Amino acid sequence: MKKRRLVLVLLAALLRDAALFAQEASIPPLWRQALGASVLGRPAAQAESVVMVCDGGTLKSYSRRGTFLWSYAAGGRLGSHISRSREGTSYVCGTNGVFAAVNRSGRELWRVRLPAPLSAPALSGWDGRLFVPLGESLRCYTAAAYLLWSHDFESPISFGPLPDNRGGVILGLEQQDGVFPVYNITHSGGLSVYSLDEKPIRAVPLELITGGAKQSGLAFVFQSGKVEWRGSGETVTLARLPSPPLDAVSRGTRLALVLADGSVRLLDGETKSELWTGESHLESGSAEKDLSMLYDERGVYVISPSGASGFAEDGRRLWLLRLKGASSCPAFGDEGILYSGGSDWILYAYRLEERVLRTAQSLYGPIPEGSYGLGDPPPSGLGGPAQDSALRDYFLGQEDLVRELLTMIEDHIRKGEVGLNEAEYTAFLMEIGGSASGASVQSPVQTVFRAEALRLLSFIGSRETIPFLVKVFVRDRDTSVKAAAAAAIGRIGVDPDGLALSAFAKLSFPPGLARDDYLLLSMAAAIGSLCRFSGPPLSDAGIKLLMSLGRDDMPFVVRNRVRDEIASLR
Repeated sequence: MKKRRLVLVLLAALLRDAALFAQEASIPPLWRQALGASVLGRPAAQAESVVMVCDGGTLKSYSRRGTFLWSYAAGGRLGSHISRSREGTSYVCGTNGVFAAVNRSGRELWRVRLPAPLSAPALSGWDGRLFVPLGESLRCYTAAAYLLWSHDFESPISFGPLPDNRGGVILGLEQQDGVFPVYNITHSGGLSVYSLDEKPIRAVPLELITGGAKQSGLAFVFQSGKVEWRGSGETVTLARLPSPPLDAVSRGTRLALVLADGSVRLLDGETKSELWTGESHLESGSAEKDLSMLYDERGVYVISPSGASGFAEDGRRLWLLRLKGASSCPAFGDEGILYSGGSDWILYAYRLEERVLRTAQSLYGPIPEGSYGLGDPPPSGLGGPAQDSALRDYFLGQEDLVRELLTMIEDHIRKGEVGLNEAEYTAFLMEIGGSASGASVQSPVQTVFRAEALRLLSFIGSRETIPFLVKVFVRDRDTSVKAAAAAAIGRIGVDPDGLALSAFAKLSFPPGLARDDYLLLSMAAAIGSLCRFSGPPLSDAGIKLLMSLGRDDMPFVVRNRVRDEIASLR
């Protein structure tokens, strides 16, 4: 009896202590789910679901309705930084520097070892490329984890990478030689630097009306409260804030800021004036660093471990939520749901809005915000005037030059030094690879070089080249080149418009059924790769193609490959 009473007393004490750490909110949660671990860092809400890093080296994902979707074990401790692509692929890094991609079904796609752990979440570019910050360096990888370029800096990164609205990134550094450098870096690694006398807490893209015309530039928000715009060789002071700024975000010609006094302000780049001021959930004198801001068509949002605030663009406060016991900064999803991990090891979801952020969609996923022009680059001109001769009169003895240029490009790809040559290399490889399919304007080049050019193109890996590769797959009559095009599509791993699957389908069923074993193997591997990377609904169509390629009347080696590909999707 005494033992039973002691057990009851201990149980009551544990329940009481748990209640002290439970997350409290001014708005009741829509749902809650026990995680069995604490949440590290900010969750990533996207693709009608949320993914979070949990203590113990796991990722967990739930739908916006609270349904458990999947769990991924990294096999080691994970850092707190997580990001997601537009398709829902999650990117995380272990404390040992192992960087991994996990698709929206919880399956690991790839992993690479970095020289250091992430210092901030990786940022996705327009074509799926990844800008990866590592403390004192920035690396750029394709969506399939092939290194395109890297930059090493002489001081640590203080903020970023942040999108610059042109497909590149903005990166701030700590003090270096008496100044604070802020870099604007293009998608191909081109650098422009602003050397500032004061330390900025943020630099964001902002359009300004100056000289009667709209100009693009960067707005720098300084710890002192000064807000300054720079662009086209001009500097304009936009405001001097009454309190130190904590964060800033922009949209078009407008700049939203949250200050240490708890206020939210919206500045206008057209009138160079303050449009409105509102009070957020932050207390005056707040020193919260783990906070974020969003600014989209719905309005302006401030999110921190102590709560969240939403404002319409005209300054009306839409809602205010106060939290207690959150273990990190929550995430606000496109469906108007806030996801917050509590120190009680429970994930809470709060319905704060009924409005849904609309994004342009293609058949198999979101449409990119812009294009780098890699699907139709200008003529390469690689090798100078002799290059034109090499392509026009290929069979007159110029094949050595083409071989030499392909070898040179492969060497740069292997070293991760594509960088500023990306557009030129892409154009040259497309000229060679498409020379017999009407996909380029050049005369046909020898089969082995066409196939090699397509292979190299896949390591540069922009999804913008998928339509070109599909065109080669359909039009080139040589099965080895068709197979190389299919393999390149699979290596890139995406088919946002379903073009590749449609082309593969025509050779997967009678009467157009392909009979070459090598081509069929390449198709099966490519279809499996697309299914693993993209997930449903593309994978639903892909599995049907695999089932067709795995019929009893197909070659034994092809049936085996199809079986392996289907098994990898389970």
